[in-house]
Amino acid sequence: MHTCLFCTKQDKLYENDHAYVIKDAFPVSTGHLLIIPKRHIQDYFGTTKPEVAAIDQAIRWGKAYLDKHYEPDGYNIGINNGKAAGQTVFHLHIHLIPRYTGDVSDPTGGVRGVIPGKRTY
Repeated sequence: MHTCLFCTKQDKLYENDHAYVIKDAFPVSTGHLLIIPKRHIQDYFGTTKPEVAAIDQAIRWGKAYLDKHYEPDGYNIGINNGKAAGQTVFHLHIHLIPRYTGDVSDPTGGVRGVIPGKRTY
């Protein structure tokens, strides 16, 4: 039997038939959320169409929640698929990261910044 942090998570802000939303335990910005499928799957490429629809619904719920409670100026949505991509918990989870004007000196390139030196082009 495996032990998975996300298979036993209880502090849910929202849930639907296939996914739920929690606050990230190690947020990179105020309000950082995780969207997690209920079924234990390693990465995005193992999802079914109903799971993808439920994940999208949860992301949109998360955006509305963050807009209401934190009023961010933008968002990054990210998934780490595989160890080489930085995945450390091997249960799919999607980061919904609210962004605020001035939170970094130059946000140009956004998610391209995961590889140093590739953010600007």
